[in-house]
Amino acid sequence: MTSDFWAGYLSGALGIIIGNPLDVIKVRLQAGDVHAAASPTHLTRLEKATSLVRGAAAPILGYGALNAILFVAYNRSLTALDNSITDPTSPVGVSPYKIWLAGAAGGLASWTISSPTEFIKCRAQLDPRAEVSSWAVAKDIIRTRGWSGLYFGGGITSARDAIGYGFYFWSYELCKRFINSDDDGAYQSAMNILLCGGVAGVVTWGSVFPLDMIKTRLQAQTIGDHGHLTETQALLGRRTLSSFQIAKETYRAEGVKAFYRGLGVCSVRAFIVNAVQWAAYEWFMKSFNQLGTQVKLQPGI
Repeated sequence: MTSDFWAGYLSGALGIIIGNPLDVIKVRLQAGDVHAAASPTHLTRLEKATSLVRGAAAPILGYGALNAILFVAYNRSLTALDNSITDPTSPVGVSPYKIWLAGAAGGLASWTISSPTEFIKCRAQLDPRAEVSSWAVAKDIIRTRGWSGLYFGGGITSARDAIGYGFYFWSYELCKRFINSDDDGAYQSAMNILLCGGVAGVVTWGSVFPLDMIKTRLQAQTIGDHGHLTETQALLGRRTLSSFQIAKETYRAEGVKAFYRGLGVCSVRAFIVNAVQWAAYEWFMKSFNQLGTQVKLQPGI
């Protein structure tokens, strides 16, 4: 495996561990569970460790692999788009639109993992059963919908990933170019990476949040099999609607604000998670590359 694969995997898993508590709140707000998300009972439940990590098992394993594929696909796509690049992790002088296209290609490549991972996570976080695990949710989906059921909502997930990751890499690189200078010390460089990573996370979610809300409500429809009716399902009358139908019905009933419900929580989470994730990725890449250089310099290798 290449350095960017393992750097992406480890940084992705770390990001999920840090960000899952706020992601639980974000998903419940998107699903339309406004009163539950704001009630003291709900907050007390969220304070428990078991609730804070709810639905985290699938993303920790899945998002690590997703992030690995994302960074590998992005680096390879960027190199293919611009033959002059010698180091895709530092694309100095590369056109921003090429960075966006490479990021979108990386998002599409990671979709094979992000789609089932997102569905399982969403179901686990919204399921009314208190102690439901990611594994139980995955088995339930396969039992009721078959293996292909893991990709329920895959179309809108792929659109979200392509657009979002395009802006993810685009905003990170532009931010680095804007604030970096030749005389930055190690501490300042680390602070720059944290800042640019956080900015990239906020920009990314701001660009695709309505799509993510629709995806959440689309997938939340499948929870009704257990006899629990979410606000989303009450609004839609238990019918399984398409992404377009959900968008239309949501706008008619709740207005534009519904498409951005939970964006504040998501932005806080996005800044923290992606600041740490980018810093970890850059550090792992530097460490792996240094290790590889040392190995090559050893006699007989």
